[in-house]
Amino acid sequence: MKPTTTAEATRRPPTRGPRISEQVSAAPIAATAVSMAILIAGCTAPQETAPPQPLSTESTGTGSTVTETAAPQPPTQATAGPVPAPAIPVRPATPQAQTPKDPAPRFLTVAGTTINMPIVEVGVSPDGAMEIPEPFNEAGWYRFGPAPGAAAGTAVVAAHVDTTSDTAPFSQLKSLEPGTLVTVQREGAAPVTFRVTGVELMAKDAFDGASIFRRDGPPELKLVTCGGRWLDEQQDYGDNVIVTAVPA
Repeated sequence: MKPTTTAEATRRPPTRGPRISEQVSAAPIAATAVSMAILIAGCTAPQETAPPQPLSTESTGTGSTVTETAAPQPPTQATAGPVPAPAIPVRPATPQAQTPKDPAPRFLTVAGTTINMPIVEVGVSPDGAMEIPEPFNEAGWYRFGPAPGAAAGTAVVAAHVDTTSDTAPFSQLKSLEPGTLVTVQREGAAPVTFRVTGVELMAKDAFDGASIFRRDGPPELKLVTCGGRWLDEQQDYGDNVIVTAVPA
């Protein structure tokens, strides 16, 4: 078998594995910002009232007569200032309850094979492909997608197919028969079992990420590795082997 190079960013030489891209953005962690508004009402000083008018004296031929030229005016009430607008409701800045995450997968076994390997969480490599664990006997679960056992969407688990001197456990994926049982042990939860429904080869240069990294619809498990013809010029396999399994 010909030696490999580092053509694939997520493959550890001399281990060979799949390069799969989601072709959609990874799911970011959503954050909720809560803002409060405070309304400050202005006020004006009371208006001054006019003072009472003084009494006047009017002279007549027979004497002086006092007449009231203006009746005392009672003080008027101060004119109220502008009526403040209704206050803006303010709600407590408490975080919204988040939906509990599904238990993370921790171990994978496939009936009738020697696939019996731990699962680690992986993300996206700098070149946009799904990361693959370097050890050939370790599988990676794409943590930005659904977990095995989730109520909807596709859980994706991938691993290398071989090294320059030996085959990896996932090299057996291409030979799985429909009905083969796949068991996933989960952290803090009961294991979940899937039943294989099919195995396909998908060309890497025509990889359909939308059909693999699906976040809605019926729950599925996809097991992915390299396969097909070895391409000397690319030092890589031409296809990905994709196993589809549904809850048993």
